[in-house]
Amino acid sequence: MLSLVALALSAAIVALFVESPPHSVLGKADLVGFSVCHRITERSFILDGRQLPLCARCTGTFLGAMMGLVVMLVLGRRRASHLPPVSVLGLLLVFMGLWAFDGLNSYLGLFPGAPQLYQPQNWLRLATGLLEGLALMILVLPILNFTVWRDPKREPVIRSLVEMLAILPLVGLLILIIQAQIDLLLYPLAIASSLGVVILLTMINTILVVVVLRREAAAQSWRQLVVPVAAGLALAVLQISALSLLRAYLTVTFGLTF
Repeated sequence: MLSLVALALSAAIVALFVESPPHSVLGKADLVGFSVCHRITERSFILDGRQLPLCARCTGTFLGAMMGLVVMLVLGRRRASHLPPVSVLGLLLVFMGLWAFDGLNSYLGLFPGAPQLYQPQNWLRLATGLLEGLALMILVLPILNFTVWRDPKREPVIRSLVEMLAILPLVGLLILIIQAQIDLLLYPLAIASSLGVVILLTMINTILVVVVLRREAAAQSWRQLVVPVAAGLALAVLQISALSLLRAYLTVTFGLTF
């Protein structure tokens, strides 16, 4: 009975978000982006005369997470519960370090006269974001699987450094496609990047829900994950809504622009 109540409440929260303004697809994507990203125009890609919902770096981060999830599903690792080997983890740390370094260098550009090691570029923001988002998904998915499944697959989500390096050409291809700023890709990129925000938050929240309710390693089928995943999705929607409202309040009250 408690599960049905939780499922109904989660469905109501998600339905309210879907039905509330803005009603357009791009409007909803902008709302999601507004909750997690500064959306500075000159640091974003413009397609068909419209700014993408997320800045170049955040577009990369959440598209990278989506790409990582798709790759691991294609490789048949959807229930893999082990982290990659040390060599791969080291490379993932490098990816995150590059993201942080480029982000700091770019951030200094907001302050006149602040030293910068190089001129920030949107393609660099995108590239480091893609690598960081890929790293995040490679770390989050096995933790999720280990937390929720009673009998997860005892295998690493990425098996070797060679397998990891084989994924990187996809990152390069995405950089070229997005950098080309093809107008027809406005909707696909806007939807995929904003969906990446929702999916990543849902995965993290599902882990938290399962741990808080002490239901670790309980699920034996996908059907048994409906309630915790729905709760994770509802929490993600609430977080996005709350962050959007908070940012709107700070913008109006203090005149913040990002």
